[in-house]
Amino acid sequence: MARSDRPLSPHLGVYRWQISNSLSILHRATGVMLSLGAVALVGWLVAIVAGPAAYASVNGFFASPLGALMLFGWTFCFFYHLANGIRHLVWDTGHGFDKDRARQTRLAGRWRCSAPDGRRLDQALRHLEVRDT
Repeated sequence: MARSDRPLSPHLGVYRWQISNSLSILHRATGVMLSLGAVALVGWLVAIVAGPAAYASVNGFFASPLGALMLFGWTFCFFYHLANGIRHLVWDTGHGFDKDRARQTRLAGRWRCSAPDGRRLDQALRHLEVRDT
């Protein structure tokens, strides 16, 4: 069989970096962070069972600036992962693949993770303005 000079599969240099690449990587990273948050949740529950001293110690950690930052990060990860998961469920039905709708859902996902309050989210989605970036 003759050997071709062409590569067997496309190389990463062939593709232009797009926002969907970043969102996919962020979705996976938030999933990993949620797993770590689940371990922290289990640790907190074990501290409850272990007694008041262990519970106070774990609560003291989560009340510290580092603990508060971790809780904020896990909250962001939860809402981002939830919004992106809903987006993928809609895609599984075959809807939302055209460019304008994909841009709208991308922007809506950003709003959902930064404004988890349902009323603000609904208001933002109703007045969503699609801009070509």
